[in-house]
Amino acid sequence: MMDSRAPDRVVCVVGLGNLGGAVATRLAAAGFRTYGFDIAAAARQRSADAGVQVCDRLADAVADASAVITSLPDGAAVTEAWLGRGGLVESARPGTYLIELSTIGPDTMRAVADRAAAADLKVIDAPVSGGPMDAVKGQLVVIVGGDEPDIAAVHDVLHAVGGTVHFSGPVGSAKTVKLVNNLITNATVLVSAEAFQIGVAAGLEPRRLFDLLSQMGGGKSHHFQKRFPWVLERDYDARFSIRLAEKDFRLGLELADSVGVPPPAASAMRSIYAVAMAEGLADDDIVGLVQLYERWTKPARVTEGPAAASADPAGSGAIGDGRKQR
Repeated sequence: MMDSRAPDRVVCVVGLGNLGGAVATRLAAAGFRTYGFDIAAAARQRSADAGVQVCDRLADAVADASAVITSLPDGAAVTEAWLGRGGLVESARPGTYLIELSTIGPDTMRAVADRAAAADLKVIDAPVSGGPMDAVKGQLVVIVGGDEPDIAAVHDVLHAVGGTVHFSGPVGSAKTVKLVNNLITNATVLVSAEAFQIGVAAGLEPRRLFDLLSQMGGGKSHHFQKRFPWVLERDYDARFSIRLAEKDFRLGLELADSVGVPPPAASAMRSIYAVAMAEGLADDDIVGLVQLYERWTKPARVTEGPAAASADPAGSGAIGDGRKQR
């Protein structure tokens, strides 16, 4: 149902994938007149079904919008959508606010922002933390970089999708925060998957191990608490995929190189994500890295104690009850 209290603002979302589509759905439900564009017909149809007015041409989608949000898979897609033939720099009206949500490098963000500013477009660097369900509920964490008056001018849009909105500094700074955050997230899940499989292979029953770790410092991390129940159910459907995490490691390593920080740990972790992709796990959730460690686990050479006797009679070191194993 449309919210009659929402501001009389026309917005457009470019990129109607998992996150962008959820953002468009949220804005439409919040009462904004919401247009959407995506190069994929299936994505346009999903958003149309959710109440978004979709267009087959980018220029039509942005024609009346005072704010345009882009949510795209990578820097190349952002550059094309902003700077390509018929893109935002050519199609958006002067004075339009461009709000960029994608996870891309800060240098790419600054490059497209400079071109947009030259066309009298207002740019807000605004990556988010959270997934599609958070977006639909308006509970994303939004990190914003840009000129503070521009950010204030679109506070209604930002707060419609974000439970919290935090200022980071100039354009590019928010993308830096996002890349640092994703390095921490993806590293945490990898180390947790490795450690968890060590515990299981040592003879601990997986659910008991999860319950015990959840009471201890190592198991209290957000992503352990959120994702490892999926491991127990063999549910590796992607909420955030191994493919995207590997991309984020690449961007993080590029950032590290640009500021002169050696990243040996991140480099090693990226290589494991790359192996997981080569093993056919690219489109699984990042917690699906557990499957890689299961494949690598050798039969135990020594079995001792009651925990080992009860954990895995087959000696496979596999986790969960197999209900969603693929």
